[in-house]
Amino acid sequence: MSLTRIQVQRATTVSPWTRDFRHLLPVPKHFQNRQTWFDPITKAVRVKDRIKYWNVVPGDQICIRGDARKTIHEVLSINKFTNRVYLKGANLHEGKPYKTPVNRSVHYSRCMLYIGEQVGKATSVSEQPKAISVFARRIGVRDPHWDPILYRWNWKRLVLATDPYTLKTKIELEWPQPEERDHKEPNPLLDTTPETVREITYKPPVFTLSKLISLQSGATEKAYLRTLFNPSAVPFDTSAPMEVHLTKELSNPHSRAKKQARWQAAVKRKSTLFKKFIAQELRNINGRTIRDARAEAAFKYRQKLEEERKSEKKRRWLTKDRLAKTERKSKRKARKAEKQKEKLSQLVLRDAPNQFIPGKSARRQEA
Repeated sequence: MSLTRIQVQRATTVSPWTRDFRHLLPVPKHFQNRQTWFDPITKAVRVKDRIKYWNVVPGDQICIRGDARKTIHEVLSINKFTNRVYLKGANLHEGKPYKTPVNRSVHYSRCMLYIGEQVGKATSVSEQPKAISVFARRIGVRDPHWDPILYRWNWKRLVLATDPYTLKTKIELEWPQPEERDHKEPNPLLDTTPETVREITYKPPVFTLSKLISLQSGATEKAYLRTLFNPSAVPFDTSAPMEVHLTKELSNPHSRAKKQARWQAAVKRKSTLFKKFIAQELRNINGRTIRDARAEAAFKYRQKLEEERKSEKKRRWLTKDRLAKTERKSKRKARKAEKQKEKLSQLVLRDAPNQFIPGKSARRQEA
């Protein structure tokens, strides 16, 4: 399935997990064309420049490569189509209240993950050693696999090179943990209290032994329907639970098993219909070859399927609203025709010399 323009425009995510690799799909060039000035700008790097396994994710602490102060920033979100990492709290329009706040973004290659602190060497005897922040200059991916329980890709992040240099190599970095949600006190006017949720309001019906025996013996649905339309035909226990006879009506008609059963029945019906046409044509060959008879049967079979398709389309088109509308139009046309007929039948013309009325004009001439 190809990408859509909305998916590319909303590619910036705050989730640290990789659930698929759709960000590696090619982006059509016409997505970058703006129809109006109000449309957002759509950007995407080439497919070969995109990163498959992202080791810098929201929640990590990083340092920008080349920063002499070694300032630690927290990752707010990432965009896998542009290889950009957005930092939390770094506003590009700081001090400009008339502009919309925009978080600062850096390229993925400029990010160094924060590992921890280590004690540095003292330059003199009197000076005490200081704590130095250690960052991951290069990170490797190990053991990528699909997690069927969490529905995401997992792998290990191993530090292959550090800044500054340390003797420890292949340090495994833990993934950032999500922040705990702050659960507010429930509002009694808007929220349901836990006591109300825990209250048991359903009371199951009590079945006697005779009802259970009659239920196990099985009163079929057809017997129930026959009793409805003809109560004196077959005796039926009216005390049996109604749910037994409403299984077909209350069950989901769109389940996979039922859809598969309907499809299998339709395929079987088409196959039986085709064999019926072939047998009918082979019984009446009338000088034709078997091949021509089978071809004629296939033609009639396709015609029959086309007629059934058109009739089914018409049946679906004739909904209750359309039938009611058609009935209203027919009644309106009938009333209009009746009024026109009544006007013509009650039409009265004044006598004039240029008129000819059969019977009346003949009596005038005789007079």
